Amino acid sequence: MSRVGKAPIAIPAGVEVKIDGNQVSVKGKLGELSETLSSGIVAKMEEGQITVERPSDSPEHRAKHGLYRSLINNMVVGVSEGYKKELELVGVGFRASNQGNLLDLSLGFSHNIMMEVPSEVKVATEMKKGQNPIVTLTSHDKQLVGAIAAKIRSFRKPEPYKGKGVRFVGEHIRRKAGKSAAK
Repeated sequence: MSRVGKAPIAIPAGVEVKIDGNQVSVKGKLGELSETLSSGIVAKMEEGQITVERPSDSPEHRAKHGLYRSLINNMVVGVSEGYKKELELVGVGFRASNQGNLLDLSLGFSHNIMMEVPSEVKVATEMKKGQNPIVTLTSHDKQLVGAIAAKIRSFRKPEPYKGKGVRFVGEHIRRKAGKSAAK
């Protein structure tokens, strides 16, 4: 059995879970999410816990057992606590600002990058003197926050020589030595 798939999911107070066939809906203080389970994978709710079961040990069912358990757990955590990603803009003249969900990034190109962020994700930008600008993304949907953060990072990935670019806060960039003078 999958170690991840076997683990039960505890339902915290204030979270409402509804299982209708292969449709799992989770509602909490931060929002509502739903997931459609693959054929064969079954979610059951008993005694304040959700368990995910598979019908056989076929490779397809084994692969999806842990996957759907993790997806349901991410939904439960998302609607109760939420998810947060922080991106740091490292480079001279790099700036970030937002008006509502319109993110304006200045990343050293000849033009600013304007990005419309979905309404489910809240954007906050922070610029302090002497520090790198920070873009904070928060939402109840883990997949959406990760996708938006990856999209912003893709505009200017960190390069290994000077370390300039958009990186996650706390991310370590492996640095390379530059040119060496040859004689």
